[in-house]
Amino acid sequence: MDDAAQTPKDSAHGNRLDEAAIAAIAERIDRPVVLVGLMGTGKSTVGRRLAVMLGKEFADADEEIEDAAQLSIGEIFEQYGEAYFRDGERRVIARMMEEQTGVIATGGGAFVNDQTRKLILDTAIAVWIDCEIDILVERTGRRDTRPLLRDGDPHEILSRLHEERKPFYSQAPIRVGSENGPHHETAMAIIEAIDRWL
Repeated sequence: MDDAAQTPKDSAHGNRLDEAAIAAIAERIDRPVVLVGLMGTGKSTVGRRLAVMLGKEFADADEEIEDAAQLSIGEIFEQYGEAYFRDGERRVIARMMEEQTGVIATGGGAFVNDQTRKLILDTAIAVWIDCEIDILVERTGRRDTRPLLRDGDPHEILSRLHEERKPFYSQAPIRVGSENGPHHETAMAIIEAIDRWL
């Protein structure tokens, strides 16, 4: 990870925000917080935790897409292809952002789509959760539900995707590192980063 990361690791864990401070930050958030980044960075798990801490709703774009299509992401890829999936994803994320101002976790490729990225950057707080490739390989290896990882070496595929998507992810105004620690730590780091950004 490069030095340009706005990673709030420099804030000592001792001076973490208390509930009142978190509530005050939550009051100032007037638009959705949208989590972007590669598969396996913890967008859904951290997003749920973040939403609870901020007292906001949580929604997962992939789950919404599967509900709307009555198919799994893998099945949509298989039957209709990635372009079809990305178009549906863009429409679902647009609808989600209109309907709620909570925390939204997006699929790994969502922010690469020009229209989706513009929508998120214009009307939400985009947070890029970044992560070491070795941690991603370990996390994504737990379930065989990732269409993009089925045909090849996961480490090679994730490394390539990270390089290809980095120019897009880096347009998010906030970047936080996700490590193998508790999800609470990453969620807290996001709240601190949003506080600074606001």
